[in-house]
Amino acid sequence: MEIQQFYYDNKIVKKFIYATILFGVVGMVVGLLLAFLFLFPNLTEGISWLSFGRLRPLHTNAVIFAFVGNAMFAGIYYSLQRLLKARLYSNFLSNLHFWGWQLIIVAAAVSLPLGITTSKEYAELEWPIDIAIALIWVVFGINMIGTVLRRRERHLYVAIWFYLATFVTVAVLHIFNSLELPVSFTKSYSVYAGVQDALVQWWYGHNAVAFFLTTPFLGLMYYFVPKAANRPVYSYRLSIIHFWSLIFIYIWAGPHHLLYSALPTWAQNLGVVFSIMLIAPSWGGMINGLLTLRGVWDKVRTEPVLKFFVVAITGYGMATFEGPMLSLKNVNAIAHFTDWIIAHVHVGALAWNGFMAFGMIYWLVPRLTKGELFSKKLANFHFWIGTLGIILYTLPMYVAGFTQASMWKQFNPDGTLTYGNFLETVNQIIPMYWMRAVGGTMYLIGIIVLVYNIWRTVKANAAVEDELAEAPELQRISLQRLKGEKFHPWLERRPIQLTILATVAILIGGVIQIVPTIMVKSNIPTIASVKPYSPLELEGRDLYIREGCVSCHSQMVRPFRSEVERYGPQSKAGEFVYDHPFLWGSKRTGPDLLRVGQKYNDNWHFNHMYDPQSTSSGSIMPSYKWLFDNKPLDISGTEAKMRTMKQLGVPYSERDIVEAKQNMEIQSDEIEKNLLEDPDFAKSYEASKKAAAAKGETFTPVSKREITALIAYIQKLGTDIKVKPKK
Repeated sequence: MEIQQFYYDNKIVKKFIYATILFGVVGMVVGLLLAFLFLFPNLTEGISWLSFGRLRPLHTNAVIFAFVGNAMFAGIYYSLQRLLKARLYSNFLSNLHFWGWQLIIVAAAVSLPLGITTSKEYAELEWPIDIAIALIWVVFGINMIGTVLRRRERHLYVAIWFYLATFVTVAVLHIFNSLELPVSFTKSYSVYAGVQDALVQWWYGHNAVAFFLTTPFLGLMYYFVPKAANRPVYSYRLSIIHFWSLIFIYIWAGPHHLLYSALPTWAQNLGVVFSIMLIAPSWGGMINGLLTLRGVWDKVRTEPVLKFFVVAITGYGMATFEGPMLSLKNVNAIAHFTDWIIAHVHVGALAWNGFMAFGMIYWLVPRLTKGELFSKKLANFHFWIGTLGIILYTLPMYVAGFTQASMWKQFNPDGTLTYGNFLETVNQIIPMYWMRAVGGTMYLIGIIVLVYNIWRTVKANAAVEDELAEAPELQRISLQRLKGEKFHPWLERRPIQLTILATVAILIGGVIQIVPTIMVKSNIPTIASVKPYSPLELEGRDLYIREGCVSCHSQMVRPFRSEVERYGPQSKAGEFVYDHPFLWGSKRTGPDLLRVGQKYNDNWHFNHMYDPQSTSSGSIMPSYKWLFDNKPLDISGTEAKMRTMKQLGVPYSERDIVEAKQNMEIQSDEIEKNLLEDPDFAKSYEASKKAAAAKGETFTPVSKREITALIAYIQKLGTDIKVKPKK
């Protein structure tokens, strides 16, 4: 049998590792700034691109797709070559993948702070970037599958199953959730509306966590933990059960993000059932990872890499037990919209993804540079300060979540809400926000220590070069099952069949949930009184999306006595039929806004957006002063937006579109008239006019400014549902 020599591509692994470290620092710095904006809401006052609503999606995208994504690619490209005894399929594709992915990250880092966003959680990027993501993801898939097909190792190790499932599932999720009609190069509308959009989004959102943050990292766990421990995987049979049950069940669980919402009950219940079932495969993976360390636990005391892996796998176990518990309706009724969810998410992100990435980096870099890690003491320090940071971050968030839930639901003996003012709850949890900022600072210090440690390691050791390897050429054998060969061992040497079966497994759940919700009209009963947004309200809604208001405000009143008393009648599916995209939200930093229309006058909203603390003492909402700038609202694309909405089924007539600007002027003039009824406003408005004239500047009437469109949208919310006023 001929022995072949070849070189592993280490340079592409090095590039992805360096990108992981860089974007890890950037993503966590932005996260820490957001934590401090809860404490000092006007810290970045007047700077639109540094406002909370615009930075929040930047933080999530930077951490998920830049930090975790680059770590995933580094680990996959390193392990794949060694498991298959083959160099990566194409140097060109490897580099195209790397540079294409970094350009996508840069495009996100520019577009999101500018307010160019779809508002859909973890899928905020606009359509040109979505297309780029799909293309680069295909490049990654071709490179990976090409490497698999030219392998010198017949058997596909368990890690590769997870890599293949990740590729096909993320492709399906991204493409279907990103179906949108473009209005312009920077603006599009989701093809789905309301309830349907919510279901598709959380089918994507939950499974982005499953198949971008979980399955590839489980593959990395199955490679790097045995390597670092120098022990075989505890149970290969358990890994088979773990893989197939996980990818089949996970895809069904998305609707548990929409419990007690306007989503049909049958879809909610399906999500609950499969979420509970998820405990078994998830914990099977955790047990397989931790028991791989049997016999080498003494090494954990001295080896920082193993420390990181142990806490990562434990964090995975905690998060995947808590997730199914949160999907139980009685628990979800308490936790949803509170900081409990923030704690849950960060146990997974900081412990599972973060610590797996750190452990992998500390293990890889010395091997790539053919030397020793500069300082194990610093790595141990990173481990302990990072672990303490996770604890100080998550525990206060759990306390904040429990506090929010209990205060929101408390009633006086006479049946009124004990804490009728939402801000009473906000002020109660400020100390927890301080502790979160401290925990986040400690975690960030840890990654800065890693940067120094890796820099010194690279500087002291050899440059990263491609690594010489040799292996016998793979001999062709029959595609048929050999005599006595069981099904799964046969499947483990047939990558195409394995990938097809994995694709079928993940499609079943999605098809059964999504197709009936879109095709069967009885799932979304319409309401005759619900009308499309006027042109001005449509522009205001886009401003609401641009400013990221959905990050802090929900638009979903659940069927609880406390919520109906506080906000008004519960939400109905037919209310959202013209909402492209849906804006139900997933966190209440501020109160729900579904029924806020006409609750306050136009002056209140005007003052609230300019200086929230002037109308709501103790508010942690930032001001939005750029909405008041002396420049007109851009209405050049209004007709195009309405035509796009018409294509999506919104019943705008041709006359509505042709007369859009005229109708906008009538509605905005009415709002200006309402504002001028306030003597103080009228006085300052006249003074502004005179000041502009004195400077020779063009004065833009308030009716033509962005704030007026936003007020129009907010005043529309909930008013299509006819409700008897409370006595």
